[in-house]
Amino acid sequence: MAAAAHYVEVNAPAQACYDWWRPLTRLPELFSDVRSVEAVDQDGTRTRWKVDGPAGSTVEWEARIVEDAPPRKIAWTTVDDADPDVRNSGVVRFEDKGHGRTGVEISLEYRPPAGKLGEAVASLLADPQKKVERAAEQFQTVIEAR
Repeated sequence: MAAAAHYVEVNAPAQACYDWWRPLTRLPELFSDVRSVEAVDQDGTRTRWKVDGPAGSTVEWEARIVEDAPPRKIAWTTVDDADPDVRNSGVVRFEDKGHGRTGVEISLEYRPPAGKLGEAVASLLADPQKKVERAAEQFQTVIEAR
């Protein structure tokens, strides 16, 4: 598995940060290649992801929230019956720093697949560290503007 992570401190309470992340449906605001994340079930623990691939293609998978500890942590992973070539997971941790500040750590893990899908996903996952850093910076901008 490959991984990328980034930490940022924001001027917002931990609960507000957690509430922004919890539905996961706002991730397209942070990751430019994520086209959509939509809830599949009533409680929003299972989501359907659509991500831009190379040459106008789209890569899709389902994920489920595997840990939900408001307002400290939310974690998700691809579901067991998803395409075995698309495996990824993520976790966001929120640390209350007091005085309305929160430390936010975004971590992603993925297994680069093989074959034609692998080529598409490899393009998507090009420089994941930079993508996570940009997402953290964008989250800081979004949450502090509230």
